[in-house]
Amino acid sequence: MLGLDLDTIIARAVVLLVAFTIHELAHAVTADYLGDPTPRRMGRITLNPIAHLDPFGTIMLLISGFGWAKPVMVNPLNLRGNYRTSMAVVALAGPVSNLLMALVFAIPLRFIDAWPMALRMSVAGDKLAFLFFQFVWINLILMFFNLIPIPPLDGFKVLQGALPPEMSYQLRPLEQYGFLILMLVVFILPNLGLNVLNWVVVRPSLTLMSMLTGL
Repeated sequence: MLGLDLDTIIARAVVLLVAFTIHELAHAVTADYLGDPTPRRMGRITLNPIAHLDPFGTIMLLISGFGWAKPVMVNPLNLRGNYRTSMAVVALAGPVSNLLMALVFAIPLRFIDAWPMALRMSVAGDKLAFLFFQFVWINLILMFFNLIPIPPLDGFKVLQGALPPEMSYQLRPLEQYGFLILMLVVFILPNLGLNVLNWVVVRPSLTLMSMLTGL
């Protein structure tokens, strides 16, 4: 994200502040609803961004386009029902919250022609439309990225919950190498001409962005 103008940096900082907070809150609320008091005890049932943001991860995201929030700690043994399925539901809650945010902010963009003429023709209107655009785009990127089935991303827990117990257990050793695999996918493979993120994150986000906003 180096070289971006000040307006873009500010807009993305605002979006990330909200998106990270809602994403992690969704994990916490879902786990709490399913019977695990751990997130509540750790102060994660809150809209206060300080409780959810990882300072270094946020700075990295603003600078490089890759970052993270503070993970919500969940004890699977406290969850009702099958703990693998319940953990998958908790994990899925984060990406779902990103999709819902994208849907909400896509509505005014789809009906931008209905905005008052004075607002559409003003600088404030341009900035507002740009902010809404960033809300949709970044939340879609976060949703698809987090659904990648690589630990520690949400998609890995969703995959574990969807697979039979035997196959899920066989995947557990990947957790200790997950961060290295993620670094390989994000930073190394693109330099080798294999941009996985473009296929599974950027292209789906562009397609859904067009469908939601009509732009």
